[in-house]
Amino acid sequence: MKNFNDETHTLTLSEDGSYTAYSKEYDEHYHSTKDGALKESYEKHVIPAFKSLSNKDEVVILDICYGLGFNTLCTLLYYKQNSPQTKLKIYSPELDASLIKSLTSFSYPQEFEQFREIINAISIDGVYEDDTLYIELFLGDAREYVRRFQNKFDIVYQDAFSPTTNPTLWTKEYFKDIANAIKKEGVLTTYSIALQTRLALYENGFNIYLNKGESFRAATVASLSQLTFFDYVDMEHKISCNPSIKPLMD
Repeated sequence: MKNFNDETHTLTLSEDGSYTAYSKEYDEHYHSTKDGALKESYEKHVIPAFKSLSNKDEVVILDICYGLGFNTLCTLLYYKQNSPQTKLKIYSPELDASLIKSLTSFSYPQEFEQFREIINAISIDGVYEDDTLYIELFLGDAREYVRRFQNKFDIVYQDAFSPTTNPTLWTKEYFKDIANAIKKEGVLTTYSIALQTRLALYENGFNIYLNKGESFRAATVASLSQLTFFDYVDMEHKISCNPSIKPLMD
């Protein structure tokens, strides 16, 4: 096993056999230890995101936040298996520069070992590029980064630490910036099913959907357009049943 543990992170084995990490600063794991790090990225982000995308020559993704890189790496694995000729661009902000540097020694699942060159390039240089792939890492404030883009992204992985510990990346104002950055037909995925999160999205024009399956806990999919592969969440009914609920605000 590679030596990843440091003063701010400890390695944790999740239930699907893949390792995640525990952040002492945020007092949270980067992934659900119950669902499993690898499974969570696939089932709550990559698979639902691509259900609604087809026949695209290029897909552009915003991965909030890079963290251990599972969402980005699971996306690469999906593309290698399904659409190897499609051009893929991934943009990802991350505040923790020391974490990024440490990922060269993280104990990734065996499935990711084929991407070792990419992992190292991102960790050391913050960028990787070849004929069909471009990955850009931004070290700094995610909200500052998101405001640079307009109508850019086909997919947004909303995977920041929870609203309890990192509320600034779950507010109504934050999701307004996301609504400006995502394409009309784009898809946002998140593990959060909190009504406050859904309301912050809904009040910025997103339709809300339930992502569920037998092997993982429920999650959320959202889009400015209507989707057909998920159960629609009637937000007006939710609001009428919870009249005092308000989204997080800046």
